[in-house]
Amino acid sequence: MDNDLKNTLPGVPYIESPFFNRIFTDENIDEETRRIALDLATKGYAIINFPDSEFEKIAESVKSDLHSHYDFSTWHEHGHRAGISLRIQDAWKFNENVQKIACNEYIINLLSSLYGRQAWPFQTLNFPVGTQQHFHTDSIHFSSSPERFMCGVWVALEDIDETNGPLMYFPGSHRWPIYTNEHIGKCIAELDGRPTQAIYEAMWRDLVQAYGVQAEYFHAKKGQALIWAANLMHGGTKQLDPTRTRWSQVTHYFFDDCAYYTPMMSDLFYGSIAFRTLTNIVTGEPVLNQVAGYEIPARFIETTTPGQTKWREEEPFDPVLYLLANPDVAAAGVNPAQHYLQHGVREKRRLRP
Repeated sequence: MDNDLKNTLPGVPYIESPFFNRIFTDENIDEETRRIALDLATKGYAIINFPDSEFEKIAESVKSDLHSHYDFSTWHEHGHRAGISLRIQDAWKFNENVQKIACNEYIINLLSSLYGRQAWPFQTLNFPVGTQQHFHTDSIHFSSSPERFMCGVWVALEDIDETNGPLMYFPGSHRWPIYTNEHIGKCIAELDGRPTQAIYEAMWRDLVQAYGVQAEYFHAKKGQALIWAANLMHGGTKQLDPTRTRWSQVTHYFFDDCAYYTPMMSDLFYGSIAFRTLTNIVTGEPVLNQVAGYEIPARFIETTTPGQTKWREEEPFDPVLYLLANPDVAAAGVNPAQHYLQHGVREKRRLRP
């Protein structure tokens, strides 16, 4: 596709642009890509066959290699009944086939064409059973500014039917407004404890009822993949047969030249933004938070880190001293300010050696 378009809204993904028909003309796009683009634009998701001739071998290797990482016995005893799941986040860091799925060149090029910016994977999730997760929008967990430059690609590592927990989603819900903390009357900085998406679930149920939409279910064949837009309402159904598995992998993708943050942990106009520190899985390199091509100053990211108000009540925070006092944090190579506010406060970490 020719990306040198007279697009006066470069901060809107192509698939969600009011100029969709001008961008995705028959002259500049192949028939399959146009089908995928149209499905994403109208329904918020598109179904494809995962584009790797060795997928069967890759899928079986992932299942074999990751099997011992899950506590299946505890899940069978009470996890299934409690409606929870099993997952490994970021197995790409130690499993080459998980990474291979995440870094599939065709998928990355396709997403880049669909969104108008270079796509890159930043997170993987591997599930051996159904997620059994309340329907939700990823826009509260993974978001960008400009908004909606995020998508997920879910691929079935085995056949999935109504008994082992198919995905469910609400077509067209991706075009609803993105509602965050201020819309549900929450100031996260002043809440006790760490919030979960449960604070949104009543609102999501009301939205589904108000819009009168009906859920659809993805009974996937092994090797089928689902691409979904950032704001699509989706979830995992109850796994009716706990004796079965439901192997799958989710890869989340962001796009270049954005700021990346977690809205559920942020109160933007209360001075709190949970910026994300991310790695491009393809390159292994960190990705800068940017706005219109300019790097967001590190000092701004530091001073808007959630929980900053607590520092005013304590001794001044010195990142060098914090790392000296907590060598495990230093060894992990994470941002010391972010670690302290997200974990250190709760863990009662020392600020100084």
